[in-house]
Amino acid sequence: MNLKKHILGLMALWLSMPLWARTEQTVNYRCEAVYQPARSVWVRSVDLAHDGNKITEVRIDGVPVYSFNVHGPQVLTALDNERIVFDAQRLSWESDWRGVMQSSGRCERE
Repeated sequence: MNLKKHILGLMALWLSMPLWARTEQTVNYRCEAVYQPARSVWVRSVDLAHDGNKITEVRIDGVPVYSFNVHGPQVLTALDNERIVFDAQRLSWESDWRGVMQSSGRCERE
């Protein structure tokens, strides 16, 4: 009986949520960034969660970022002192790590 009440309560909570909150989707990108001056290639992942109207969460390599800004097709963020610019229209990655290393590369949607 207690389990039945719990399940009914969860269903009522889910139904009371706005429709956009129930339909959040995530788009995943795989980027091959070439870091200079070492010329090493690192595979990076960008995950963008959205509710159909706006981006609600950004994850880099599976790690949620603290804050991000969206300017048209570009998502600007930072993770571990690396400033990152992801462009969803050009499918590109650019980053700068404290002026010591810079990277750029292409991305593809997974």
